Amino acid sequence: MKLNTNSNVYTIVYAVIVVVVVAFLLAFVSSSLQERSESNERNDKKKQILASLNIREVEDAKVADIYNEYIVADPIVDNKGVVVKAGADKDKDGFAVALKDINEKTLPVYVAKVNADTLYVFPLSGKGLWGAIWGYIALKSDLRTVYGAYFSHASETAGLGALIKDEPFQKQFEGKTAVSSTLDKVLLRLVKKGTVRDAATECDGISGATLTGNGVDQMFQENLAAYLPYLQSLKK
Repeated sequence: MKLNTNSNVYTIVYAVIVVVVVAFLLAFVSSSLQERSESNERNDKKKQILASLNIREVEDAKVADIYNEYIVADPIVDNKGVVVKAGADKDKDGFAVALKDINEKTLPVYVAKVNADTLYVFPLSGKGLWGAIWGYIALKSDLRTVYGAYFSHASETAGLGALIKDEPFQKQFEGKTAVSSTLDKVLLRLVKKGTVRDAATECDGISGATLTGNGVDQMFQENLAAYLPYLQSLKK
């Protein structure tokens, strides 16, 4: 029987078959690429954490090994300083918590060993001028001094707010006193460029990027502050 290719039935059947085939192919491709995509996301997150430890320019193929060399645990704590999960099996506890899922009862920590010193890395997230900003800040074993920092953004202005992702901006935080001696107050601030009064605790912002700078400063005041009870528990 000869098909009537000009009929409505033929057109509908043909369209349905095409849609089904395309949907199948898209699903197959998506499934095939999902594992690679998730692996790239994990690698990128590990790179950012390592950058806060001043371990930068790591080759993709070596990220996992270098991360495992320096990160010894990824516990989850709450805002009262109680350890919810010990994080002994790396990548399973704190690392598995996405930035968007961090809350007062789920606060991931990355404990590192660098040159025989124990360091503590804390995730940060906030809002810049155009979208999300985030980062990681590492404190030395005295629980007060910044060892290193890393920041990134989703859509800040090139040459202005986007500069938070550049190493020169991040390096200025090294050696700053982030927390009070009693571990109950965040001292670290990002202030308007040229207005630093306390060189021990304040860093210069970026000219023309006030809102992005305010977002970075707010991350310290809100995100880092949530970990103060945990820092106090480490001191006991």
